[in-house]
Amino acid sequence: MLVRTVSPVFAVRFFNYLIEKIRPCSVLFPSLDTISFEDQCYYAESIIKTINLSKNFSSLVVLCAHGSTTENNSYGTALHCGACSGHSGIGNAKVLAKILNEERVRNHLSKSKIFIPETTYFLAAEHNTTTDEVKLYPEGSYSAAIEEKINQLKKDLKEARKINSQRRSREMLVNKSQDKSLEYTTRKSADWAQVRPEWGLAKNASFFIAPWHITKKLDFEGRAFLHSYDYRQDLGGTILEQILTAPMIVAQWINAQYLFSTLDNGAYGSGSKITQNITGKVALMQGNASDLMNGLPFQSVYKNDTTSYHVPMRLITIVWAPWGGWIKLSAVIF
Repeated sequence: MLVRTVSPVFAVRFFNYLIEKIRPCSVLFPSLDTISFEDQCYYAESIIKTINLSKNFSSLVVLCAHGSTTENNSYGTALHCGACSGHSGIGNAKVLAKILNEERVRNHLSKSKIFIPETTYFLAAEHNTTTDEVKLYPEGSYSAAIEEKINQLKKDLKEARKINSQRRSREMLVNKSQDKSLEYTTRKSADWAQVRPEWGLAKNASFFIAPWHITKKLDFEGRAFLHSYDYRQDLGGTILEQILTAPMIVAQWINAQYLFSTLDNGAYGSGSKITQNITGKVALMQGNASDLMNGLPFQSVYKNDTTSYHVPMRLITIVWAPWGGWIKLSAVIF
């Protein structure tokens, strides 16, 4: 316990080293045996059309999931993927990459006028939002040209990690060099006394449904959900309907959670992490005699005792598409 408190990074690395020696970690790859060929084709076509990736394929396409790494954090799942029920999405990324690399699936997609070149390789990856490390999970055989691109991608991701770690450190009110910022974010992920390992999705404000070139030159400072969409490839509006009834709803849930947890943390949040107790491994309470708490902890939305970090505002959804009159108000949430 002393080592874990004084030197958390060393403690975590040493513990992982021992585990690796006692029980070597196996790299797991998905099996498609339980997914019918029809379902594989359906999933592949749906995701490609929904994210507007039906043409102009790059030779290397990365399907990047996200998760987090924290210690002694009762809200660890809140830093994972909300659409994955508080888990990392790497399993989904691996399965989808394997499906899209299947020759049979690609042949079937060509019937829907989705032509994936033989030289295109789909690669699963996972972004650790606490440390900004991105792990790549290549599977199967691929060309030497793809291997070269993967190696270059690893180098680029290391540089990007340094840059983003420095930016995130400044958001934590710590001004350090890139290397020191990397050490800082790594320590926060390993420190079991850390009540604020990362900001998660605090300051989220908007949801853009538009082609990537519309927003590519804009800096939203990490406050916008971006969903690629081109109405010219969605004449019936089916894809837009899916986006508005699935990803946008998830974004709204997230936004509402941060909004209410900031407005009244005692009533709609869960108070300070310092005085929380886990109850039955399914809920939290303050001290030993409170109601079950809901929402986010104080430290997830406030940077100190009096100043909020999250900007409480309702989600603004912007759709780049002609006004057809079919979108109408059906419910008032707030």
